[in-house]
Amino acid sequence: MAEQTARPDIPAKEAYATAAPSTALAARTDGPAPGHGDAAGPRPGSPSRDASSTPAAKPDSAVVRDALGVGIAVGLSGFAFGVTSAGSGLTLLQTCVLSLLVFTGASQFALVGAIAAGGNPLAAAAGAFFLGVRNAFYGLRLSQLLALPRFVRPLAAHWVIDETTAVSLAQPTRRTARLGFTITGLTLYVLWNLTTLLGALGAEAIGDTDAWGIDAAGPAVFLALLAPMLRTATERAVAGLAVLLGLGFLPVLPAGVPVLVAALAAPAVLWLKGRAIGNRVGGNRDSGDGSTGDGAIGDGSTGDGAGRTKKARTKNAQRKEREQ
Repeated sequence: MAEQTARPDIPAKEAYATAAPSTALAARTDGPAPGHGDAAGPRPGSPSRDASSTPAAKPDSAVVRDALGVGIAVGLSGFAFGVTSAGSGLTLLQTCVLSLLVFTGASQFALVGAIAAGGNPLAAAAGAFFLGVRNAFYGLRLSQLLALPRFVRPLAAHWVIDETTAVSLAQPTRRTARLGFTITGLTLYVLWNLTTLLGALGAEAIGDTDAWGIDAAGPAVFLALLAPMLRTATERAVAGLAVLLGLGFLPVLPAGVPVLVAALAAPAVLWLKGRAIGNRVGGNRDSGDGSTGDGAIGDGSTGDGAGRTKKARTKNAQRKEREQ
C-alpha cells in the first residue's frame, strides 16, 4: 500500500483496486493485520498477554522494609518477657535459654506467667505447649509456600511463628515470601534474645512493664498484618467467630487452650457455608425434578399415541385381509 501511494504513475482507481483484495482479506480475519497489535506477537520489552494473570511483583526493598518493621516492633517485646521472667523467679540463664530454644513469645509469657502466679511448673509447661501447637499448623502452610531445601527445614522450623507466617503469606511470590520469612525471622530472633537479656538484667530499673505497654506490641503488629488479608465475607466470619471463641473461653480454660478452641472457627464456618450451598443446590434439584416429572407425563402421552397408532395399523391389516 505504501509502495502504490508512492508511485504517481498509477491512477488512484487502479491503486484502490489493487489494494482492495488485501484490505478485504485483512478485514475478514479475526485479528489485526500482521505486523500490528497482538497478532505480530509481543514487542521486545513489552509485557506478555497473560501478564495480568500473574501476581504483581513486589520490590525487594519493600519486602525488607516490611520484614524489618515487624521484626523490630515485635522484637522489643523481649524487654517485657525478660522483666516478667526475672520477676517470676527464673534466673538470668534460664530466661535466656528459654528465649533461645523456645522462641515463641506467647508460650513463653504463658509459662512465666503461670509460674509467677504460683502454678505448678508442669501445668505451666503444658499450657505453653498447647499455646505453641498453632505453630505446627503454620508449618504445614509454609512448607508448601516456601518449599525450602530439606537440610534447611529443621533450622527454618525454629522460626515458624505468628510474625514470620504473616509476613510470608502477605507476599505475592515464593521468592519474596522466602525473603520476608528470612528477614523477619533473623531480625526477630536476634532482637528478641537481645532484649530478653537486657530486660532480665534491668528488671529492677524498668519497673512495671504494664506501664510501658511493651507487651501489646506483638498482638498489635499481628492484627495490623492480618486485617488487610480478610477480603471475603467467609474470612471475616472466621476471624470474628475466632475472636468470640477465644475471648469467651479465656476465663474458664487453661492458658493456650482458648487459642486451640478459636481455631475451630475455620471448620465451623466452612461447614455452615457448605451446608448452605448444599441446600441451594438441593432446592434447584427439586425444582428440576418437578419439571422432569412433567416431562414424564408427556412421555406417557407419547406412549399412548404410539399404542393407538399400532392398533390402527392392526385394524387396517385385518380389513385388507377380509377384502382379499
